[in-house]
Amino acid sequence: MRTYSQIRHKTLKLRIAWLLPAFALLIACSGIPLKERMAAERERYEAYAGNPIDHFTYLGRFDGWEPIGRHELVVWTGINDAYLIKVAPPCEDLRFANRIGLTSTGGTVYSRFLDSVKVRGWNCPIQEIRPVDYKRLRQDLRRELQQAKIAQENRGM
Repeated sequence: MRTYSQIRHKTLKLRIAWLLPAFALLIACSGIPLKERMAAERERYEAYAGNPIDHFTYLGRFDGWEPIGRHELVVWTGINDAYLIKVAPPCEDLRFANRIGLTSTGGTVYSRFLDSVKVRGWNCPIQEIRPVDYKRLRQDLRRELQQAKIAQENRGM
């Protein structure tokens, strides 16, 4: 039997799961070329990213990931735990990868070339890890979408 907290967490996760794709669809339908969209997405995450950290700990699996540039990706290890990761060559064009893996030591992922992102058989050393204030990013995004909806409704009147 599930507890109220487990059900609430799952419901919240489902709501959030719809929020980012809705925003991505909004951007995709805007006619903005892929390169510019990715640059805007990267800038959005960088605006909410903190100072570089040496490592982060997770439970051996991540909840999702999104490429935001040729050498950058965001990895989620929990509902509000996101990290902006920059990798070194030979990794290029992460935006075309279908899946990734992370190396770790005892459930901890280290930067400065100790651990790597695995992509298409390549081990791409992690140069930098920055925590993302994903909760605040989602709140601001939700506010922007509400304002856009209100503006659209006002234009339609």
